[in-house]
Amino acid sequence: MSEFKVASRYAKALLDLSVEQHAIDEVKTDMEYFISVLKQNSELQAVLKNPIVQQDKKNTILSLLFQEKFHPSVLAFFKIMVNKGRAEILYGTSKEFIRAYNEYKGIVHAKVVSATALSDENKTVLTALIKTSTGHEVILENQVDPTLIGGFVVTVGDKQVDASLSGRLNKLERAFHS
Repeated sequence: MSEFKVASRYAKALLDLSVEQHAIDEVKTDMEYFISVLKQNSELQAVLKNPIVQQDKKNTILSLLFQEKFHPSVLAFFKIMVNKGRAEILYGTSKEFIRAYNEYKGIVHAKVVSATALSDENKTVLTALIKTSTGHEVILENQVDPTLIGGFVVTVGDKQVDASLSGRLNKLERAFHS
């Protein structure tokens, strides 16, 4: 079974548990924090992925780092994953949990790549448009890519709208070469 499928199943199990315990928002916050810690600490990632490091040491490290901060079900979940030899997918499972949480709460992630940074007003308008078209709450991420020359490219899920000047020029160039 692929690592993604395994991480997805563990994340779904944690989501179901957190819903049952009425702690879904708390668990989400813990998972976001865990992701940020792993992104900033490559040594911790290496320890979790290393099959030579014993499971009890991995559990001790996770417990020392997060026991005072995390919901008990998250700590128990980490322990189960480590004991089952799945510590190497804790990062992927955490990311998959956030995706599943957003789906459960009806939140979509939208990415806007623009030639310059969007103003707060433009972000508000774009967020409202996406919310209206999808019927879901929107988390908007803005990235700047000066090669677009002007305009923007919006990606929501598997849909993409290219309203960039470079995109229009590329279409025009393809039309001339056809």
